[in-house]
Amino acid sequence: MAEQIIVIDEGTTSTRAMLFAADGKPLGSAQREFQQHYPGPGLVEHDAAEIWEATLACTRTMIEQAGGADRIAAIGITNQRETVVFWDRNTGEPLARAIVWQDRRSATDCAALKDAGHEAAVQAKTGLLLDPYFSGTKIGWALKNWPQLREAGKRLAVGTIESYLVYRLTGGVHVSDASNASRTLLMDIDGNGGWDAELCNLLDVPMALLPEITGCTTTVGMTDPALFGGAIPISGMAGDQQAATIGQACLAPGQTKATFGTGAFILSASGTVRLHSANRLLATVLVQEGKVRSYALEGSVFVAGSLIKWLRDGLGLLASPGESEGLARSVMDNGGVYLVPALAGLGAPHWRPEALAALSGLSFASGKAHVARAALEAQAYQAHDLKSAFAADGVDWADLRIDGGMAANDWMAQDLADMLNLTVERPDFVESTALGAAMLAATGAGLYPDLASAAKAMRGTATRFTPALDPRKRKTRLAGWQSALAKILD
Repeated sequence: MAEQIIVIDEGTTSTRAMLFAADGKPLGSAQREFQQHYPGPGLVEHDAAEIWEATLACTRTMIEQAGGADRIAAIGITNQRETVVFWDRNTGEPLARAIVWQDRRSATDCAALKDAGHEAAVQAKTGLLLDPYFSGTKIGWALKNWPQLREAGKRLAVGTIESYLVYRLTGGVHVSDASNASRTLLMDIDGNGGWDAELCNLLDVPMALLPEITGCTTTVGMTDPALFGGAIPISGMAGDQQAATIGQACLAPGQTKATFGTGAFILSASGTVRLHSANRLLATVLVQEGKVRSYALEGSVFVAGSLIKWLRDGLGLLASPGESEGLARSVMDNGGVYLVPALAGLGAPHWRPEALAALSGLSFASGKAHVARAALEAQAYQAHDLKSAFAADGVDWADLRIDGGMAANDWMAQDLADMLNLTVERPDFVESTALGAAMLAATGAGLYPDLASAAKAMRGTATRFTPALDPRKRKTRLAGWQSALAKILD
């Protein structure tokens, strides 16, 4: 019996395929970076054709390692959310570059919708706010501004990354799972709600362009046998942050995870109850098993690991991202230096797309170690702001489970524990996003009876970090952060 699982993990900067055993043990990985396109300030695009080619190459490598397509029980897909792809239904080829989740081109449209008084009604249906982060206003902008999309007529298909990949893998199945669909501003997330006609009309998105919404543990189709030497079922899908929450086994109400990747995303499970935030947090579909939807409350920070990458590539302060930990340890404190990382605006709980980053508190005594430390400290400060918002919504964190590339930094993990004043738990296998997608695919393929069983069987061991900072120092540092943040918000 085929029991190995392949996960396609489609990130913001790279494509990866991972091979898992049925018990969650990682067996192999293949990865390719792809190009980031910045055609103007606030504009971020990807070449979906390049992503597809990278997906094929990485997946084929893992299938070969597994011993052939007949050894694979299922494929799971997890992906950068909110990024929108436009393609030709006949050929599968992209008709334009994909508009990435970080892109801010629809900020003016969002502001106009807010000024017209639409945000409350949009939030009530979608759990989201009117921000260019989400897919719907990106689609509306593209349809108005890219003539080749209008000229395509009925040939045009639109979807998020997982939708595009399924279309290419199967040769024409046009679907989106509920977790990704819930991030578009076009879906009524309550109960069994689907694409909403009023929302689509508001954002000028024809419903005929959109995929069918499916569950997250559903076999949506079989891969084209010509691609991998045999047909493989695609049996699990979720957006990357939902997948990471599942991979951390945060399924019961109140269990909370934070992923520190390109951005930082904190989700707290709320079970089958959809919460309504009064503090500008997001309600989102965590997972849909069959017809049953489970929800989460989410706080989204736009800049996390991308800040360290910017220090390396943009400013030349680091030779490698890992150097940041040694620099942070090399100084006794931050020397009064604070970095507010609003390089792509500010996300939750502020939602200020026009905000700009700022580095403050510099003196002749400041060095690159202080700047690197300030960048790492900013992750704990932003998490603290979100913790306060979650608590105000009645969801306080008992502990925090972290993952993502930045979570491997021991100094940052301890700083989170210190500044949040709670235990931080990091799995020894930090790729929780891919593991969550493997859990979904294993469930969809029938290797486990339900997702809870898969999570229990497949999650590994973890390392714990406990608070060790003097409360007075915590208070002083937080006051310095609030002062630096206030200058940006003002």
